[in-house]
Amino acid sequence: MSPCILIVDDEPRYLRLMQANLVTEGYQVIEATNGQQAVDMVAEKHPDLVFLDVMMPVLDGFTALERIREFSNVPIIIVTARGNEQERVRGLGLCADDYIVKPFSATEVLARARAVLRRAQSSGSLFQQSIFPHGNLRIDFARAEVFKGDKMVFLSATEYRLLLQFAHNIGSVLTSEQLLTDVWGPEYRDDKEILWVSISRLRQKLETDPKNPQHIVTRSGLGYTMPQL
Repeated sequence: MSPCILIVDDEPRYLRLMQANLVTEGYQVIEATNGQQAVDMVAEKHPDLVFLDVMMPVLDGFTALERIREFSNVPIIIVTARGNEQERVRGLGLCADDYIVKPFSATEVLARARAVLRRAQSSGSLFQQSIFPHGNLRIDFARAEVFKGDKMVFLSATEYRLLLQFAHNIGSVLTSEQLLTDVWGPEYRDDKEILWVSISRLRQKLETDPKNPQHIVTRSGLGYTMPQL
């Protein structure tokens, strides 16, 4: 079966241009017109490659890229109209695989697609589940939503990033220094109080009995873990 490519752009002329050229080369093509649609389609359709525009409504390309990387390593080519170095560096820093600058030629689109798909085939591609269950807790990585039973739990951006550290390292013990560095930044690695407060807030929101936690468990003298259930 030929590779499936997701094109994400809110400008119809670029969608038409890329779709026509990719289909001519034998690729399957699906389309989205905003960042949230892109995240949902990656989760549902599992494309082999994504061309992701930066400037879009609902979710911009960088935010969509961050959401996608929570559950998938699908190859992503950032599409930018500006092409300045800062934007390219930001996209690559968020784990985009390549970038292309508008306006571009059909030849360049096809060359980039072939090169990135070739690299992906040699390294292998892995999708994680976009829905992560843990007891009565459920994390929807694609929508950045958390549910306790059937009720949505509202977390701050920092609380959500902290929860993701546990979900992505389930069964492992994470030290306070590691959590502070990964969530807040290296300059916070010794600020234990902010971590204690944040974990306490998370437990109040997520645990049935915060004094006897099941999702975020303290390992005395070591750190914290989300145990395998």
